[in-house]
Amino acid sequence: MKIYEELVARGLIAQVTNEPEIRDLINNGGAVFYIGFDCTADSLTAGHFMALTLMKRLQMAGNRPIALIGGGTTMIGDPTGRTDMRKMLTREDIDRNAECFRRQMERFIEFGEGKATMVNNADWLLDLNYVDMLREVGACFSVNNMLRAECYKQRMEKGLSFFEFNYMIMQSYDFYHLFKNYGCNMQFGGDDQWSNMLGGTELIRKKLGEDAHAMTITLLTDSQGKKMGKTAGNAVWLDPNKTSPFEFYQYWRNVSDADVMKCIRMLTFIPIEEIEEIEKWDDSRINEKKELLAFELTALVHGEDEASRARDTARALFTGGGDDENMPSTVISKDQLIDGGIGIIDLLLVCGLAPSKGEARRLVQQGGISINGDKVTDFNAKITEDMLKDGAKIKKGKKIFHKATI
Repeated sequence: MKIYEELVARGLIAQVTNEPEIRDLINNGGAVFYIGFDCTADSLTAGHFMALTLMKRLQMAGNRPIALIGGGTTMIGDPTGRTDMRKMLTREDIDRNAECFRRQMERFIEFGEGKATMVNNADWLLDLNYVDMLREVGACFSVNNMLRAECYKQRMEKGLSFFEFNYMIMQSYDFYHLFKNYGCNMQFGGDDQWSNMLGGTELIRKKLGEDAHAMTITLLTDSQGKKMGKTAGNAVWLDPNKTSPFEFYQYWRNVSDADVMKCIRMLTFIPIEEIEEIEKWDDSRINEKKELLAFELTALVHGEDEASRARDTARALFTGGGDDENMPSTVISKDQLIDGGIGIIDLLLVCGLAPSKGEARRLVQQGGISINGDKVTDFNAKITEDMLKDGAKIKKGKKIFHKATI
């Protein structure tokens, strides 16, 4: 199976502008493609998996990735999927985040001459003269068409600033710049980016002529990746200091039954033929599928040793074993103790297992919290210093484990 057909079989393709040409370019290793990453945090998340594994697959097939760091676009912020304006970051914050992104991307793609390239759109966007920019590309965009774009329509009721309204033009300019200066002939992105991506394709055609359109190819991945990476309101980071390998493993181990095969197809590198056999497993083997998914993705990000440790820890915990060495943990300081202990509500907050006291109370009320195997039913229950010295094992629901120590 050739690479384009494999992408289709894995459910990664949503829309394309010119499928025959895209298929030929990708299958023959002729694609120079980019995917953009705005630097809104100092770590990539599980939500970036779709893009990272896609870049890896295409590079393995001989195509050249360009990882576009949005040092310039991050200073505005993408309004897509937002009900309010993003927090503005400083140039120093963005540069630091970009360096963190590169280190994490190197686990997936190979950078170097003739291989993958990383560029930062701050290098061209921040030096643009406003009037020159308007004269050069402003006439290529119809305000009427822009307002019809889904990414803007959802913001019109609450208000869309002119500041954010420029995001589509800046993203389009990125493709135009990369096409002219890097030979980039293709862009990838989630399906919520379709309007922005078409803007770049159209800008190249209008500025460089109809002949350029043949090399201006937009390919779109499913937006499932945008839905990944968050659980219980918290991001699932690729940085082990922000999300431990065990927590990362557990996130994928706990995906819904309905999504596990979709995630295996889209995100792992298990051959399609093997995946088709796994799909034939009966329902009694659903946990095997989830373990397989969790192991494969944890190994991709943190290595096989960490994936094995996370798997062994999870198995021991679920079977009542005592191996808690790799369990996520929080150290409680003595000044957080009152009368020789800490209340269960405060403990859940300190350990990040509940976002508020109200939510912590709800968890206890519904029987969702156990300490060292015993269900907690009293809001006023206290975990003593002696319990913390031994390591108090907290179980939230059926699948989340955490250890509190002093």
